[in-house]
Amino acid sequence: MKNKTITYTTIALTSLMSSAVLAKDLKVATSAQLGSLQYNTTQYFTEYANEEFKKADIDYSMKFFGAAQLGKDKDVQQKLKLGTVDLALLTSTLPTHVSEMALFELPFLVSDRDHVAKIEEKVFWPYIAPAAEKKGYQVIGFWENGFRNITNAKRPINTPEDLQGLKIRTPNSSWRVKMFKNWGANPTPMSFSEVFIGLQTGVIDGQENPYTNIYAAKLHEVQGYVSVTNHVYTPAYLTAGSRHYGKLPQEVRTIIEDASKNAQQWGYQEAARLEGELRDKLVAGGMELNVADRKSFVDASQPIYDDFVQNVNNGLAMLTIAMETAE
Repeated sequence: MKNKTITYTTIALTSLMSSAVLAKDLKVATSAQLGSLQYNTTQYFTEYANEEFKKADIDYSMKFFGAAQLGKDKDVQQKLKLGTVDLALLTSTLPTHVSEMALFELPFLVSDRDHVAKIEEKVFWPYIAPAAEKKGYQVIGFWENGFRNITNAKRPINTPEDLQGLKIRTPNSSWRVKMFKNWGANPTPMSFSEVFIGLQTGVIDGQENPYTNIYAAKLHEVQGYVSVTNHVYTPAYLTAGSRHYGKLPQEVRTIIEDASKNAQQWGYQEAARLEGELRDKLVAGGMELNVADRKSFVDASQPIYDDFVQNVNNGLAMLTIAMETAE
């Protein structure tokens, strides 16, 4: 009887383990806040893919977890490798682990969205995506986070000198920290979910983000100034763990990849539509807006380029192609 009990228990445990392996609910995560472009694009992607699964009569579905419900970006990156999160939208933290992605940390490299498309085609997929895969990350989608601008509670930022002494929140990106140190600020890495309280309590003086993130997080309620710098264009990467993504059926991966391309175009259209509207809303919400002196920031940024060329694999080749595509 004892042997039978062990056998039945073993069968039950095996059945439970098989169910876990064959689970068909895919977890999709982003730390982006409700109402931001990243949040909305990820939600659109999830809904689109689920409709396609139904049309194809494929017994898979996605569950969307926004606003850091499954953890901050750093935690989610680890969960992708473990397979406990299936897909995640990552931005500025990924270059810390995949140095080639720091191309998009170079200030004032990207001129406009047409330029972004050329860099995606000629640099991102040939050079950067394969480098990410070697580190265990399968990049599926190249979406938009946006052009970043600086907000703070002290004064307008016209030149790098205006940043002297200001505690500016950055993402947990070593490259962004280098950038703001080089400009004279006191960069303070912090998860975005903590930024509002940090600004409200004076732990930090300011931060930098696209308009969509600034407005969605209501930062205009705790910041007096928005300075238009457009200093960095940040992509958002729909990412999976390479090992776990490869185990999905081909028909499932095809739908995911098609949905990602559709979401990319949807996100670009939304970004273009909202850019001016959100800027005006920030001003209407009480922020003073100024356009920074671009040349002074460009002149102060050369050391970041030198660092990239010297320390990133294929840095010079990628930078050369990216700059040539702007012509």
